[in-house]
Amino acid sequence: MIRVSAVLLAGSVLAGDWSQFRGPRGDGIAAGANPPVEWGEDRGVKWFREVHGRGWSSPVVSGGKVWVTTATEKGTELFVVALDAATGRVLLDQKLFDVPNPQFIHAFNSAASPTAVAAGDRVWVTFGSPGTACLDAATGKVLWERRDLECNHYRGSGSSPILHEGRLYLNFDGSDLQYVVALDAATGRTIWKVNRSIDYKDLGADGKPESEGDWRKAYTTCHIAEFGGVTQLLSQGAKGFYGYDPVTGKELWRVEERTSHSAGTRPVVGDGMVYIPTGWSQGQVLALRPGGAGEVLDVNGTETESGALKLVWRSKRNVPKKPALLLQDGLLFGIDDNGVATCWDAKTGTSLWNERVGGNYSASPVIAGGRIYFCSEQGKTTVVAAKREYLKLAENQLGDGFMASPAVVDNALILRSRSGVYRVE
Repeated sequence: MIRVSAVLLAGSVLAGDWSQFRGPRGDGIAAGANPPVEWGEDRGVKWFREVHGRGWSSPVVSGGKVWVTTATEKGTELFVVALDAATGRVLLDQKLFDVPNPQFIHAFNSAASPTAVAAGDRVWVTFGSPGTACLDAATGKVLWERRDLECNHYRGSGSSPILHEGRLYLNFDGSDLQYVVALDAATGRTIWKVNRSIDYKDLGADGKPESEGDWRKAYTTCHIAEFGGVTQLLSQGAKGFYGYDPVTGKELWRVEERTSHSAGTRPVVGDGMVYIPTGWSQGQVLALRPGGAGEVLDVNGTETESGALKLVWRSKRNVPKKPALLLQDGLLFGIDDNGVATCWDAKTGTSLWNERVGGNYSASPVIAGGRIYFCSEQGKTTVVAAKREYLKLAENQLGDGFMASPAVVDNALILRSRSGVYRVE
């Protein structure tokens, strides 16, 4: 039996909130929502609000407010912006951090790519090493901040925080340091901090030393799930996927996958299994059954299981690098960065359909109303039936391209383009 935590802080997440990266359960599924199938610049757009600067963080919605982060082009100034979810009116536009000497950021990334968490009267935002802060959601007052959690992000940050039972969890996987940290959400103090246990001493798949940043780098987001009555923190780093005790940070088990690097998604879970894309180079989709204490499995070796820890299946075709997967009703859906969508049987890994949707993709898709919404970097949203047979329902062109993943509120889509935020309904 598996159970995913849908509660961030007891009593703080309201029905209709999209409170974190990939929604209230962190899986990209908007239960009970029925957003539109068709729209365009001249129809179906309730409002559009331009957002200054450059930021790829996905919108989150809590208490009638839409929250995004943004930054100046070079990342020297970092901001949080709140919009009225009903009207798009700017409620807050506040600079949080000055960064006189920012780290290098790849042209494809931004200095404001991690997504916020908003719950009740608090909002938590991070920009990675430049700073993490907790704000009063009503006033924007900074309640605490941390600027001492550092790593060399190498090509920029991308890992979003998650919130569970009063603890804020963040991944820091840089070219120099790789660790996971749990903070007290109320005060910002460190509860625990654990280094990744992968040694990184061998060579990468291309024969280059792993000291060359990419082989140690990851952009992933943690996830909380329960397996066999045990709550676990799932966290993916470079060349490894880990199960931790969320209270103590103790590593419970680890899966090593050393042929790929720079993983960038959030895992999905169901039927006692975990599904992850492994990243760049020789990427794979892995279906894993979590293991027991101390178990380690190298999925590129000859064994497929180590005690209870098991590789159930893998797929090497059209593997997403940046967009996360979707899991519903025994079907696993994904879209690779070059616009090919796939539906797998979640138990067996059998490909049920594989279709070229077109475009390039960084945003993670969502499911709402039995439909999948794929938002491309070119501004096209393709709507497909979430079924065993491929059925395209609509194509909708809007804005100047989507790097951020959609939010779903009531029966509306909140879409962040490169230049601003739309409400479509």
